[in-house]
Amino acid sequence: MKKVLFAALVAVSALSATAQRFLAKETYIRFFSSTPVEDVEATTSTAVAVWDRATGEVAFQVSIKSFTFEKALMQEHFNENYLHSDKYPKATFKGKLTDAAAVNWDIDGTYSAQLKGTMNIHGVEKVIVVPATVVIKDKAPSLSSKFKVKCVDYNIEIPTVVFAKIAEEIEVTVKAKFDVIKS
Repeated sequence: MKKVLFAALVAVSALSATAQRFLAKETYIRFFSSTPVEDVEATTSTAVAVWDRATGEVAFQVSIKSFTFEKALMQEHFNENYLHSDKYPKATFKGKLTDAAAVNWDIDGTYSAQLKGTMNIHGVEKVIVVPATVVIKDKAPSLSSKFKVKCVDYNIEIPTVVFAKIAEEIEVTVKAKFDVIKS
């Protein structure tokens, strides 16, 4: 966890030094696969995220091994057979709000936006655009998003023996509550 937090702080330092910056230390991520045979769900609350208000830049990082499943065997297969978490220990997203002006930082409220950036999963980088909801409360943001990820886009191979149990598209939910980084 300390390495992840350190990496997030390094990423923040690369963002604009004069801008107001925010850190989310306990970002929630859930993925869900539903098929007629079986539902698969995993969650983590240990992802970290940083956000630069002036530029709209956002960066997320999550340890693959931090995801927990209802069944231990699913978790083992996820780490060893699908995501190869020893070789690819983290997933990242680096991007920005495409319509940053749609968020009024001075007025508490809920704003619809889009994030565009590069997602890295399983060693594969892909540019994505996802919907986002930004909530401003006391000039601090929360961000949530729900989108789908295709396993094939990230070279995640599903063995034929379990193909009917895992959806080709995985639903991903992200929720982050940010706090101001004190300089």
